[in-house]
Amino acid sequence: MKADIFFFISSVATVLLAVLVSIVLFYFIKAGRNLYLISEKLQENFEESKEFVLELKERLEDNIVFRMFFPPARQKKQKEEKKNKK
Repeated sequence: MKADIFFFISSVATVLLAVLVSIVLFYFIKAGRNLYLISEKLQENFEESKEFVLELKERLEDNIVFRMFFPPARQKKQKEEKKNKK
């Protein structure tokens, strides 16, 4: 009789544990899918933002006030001279 009670309780506990694990896995899979979709959207928009940042950088480098506070580096001039020689 005691063995029957033990097996009944352990069976119920196993079923409850399996249900809880299933629910947790379901939410992990759902969260993972959402993160994947978000990363896909970010990758699509990355090229547009990259172009915007490069354009903004060029505008800042051409700005007189920006050049006053951040003078161009010598390395940049040397690279340009090498490109012009070739």
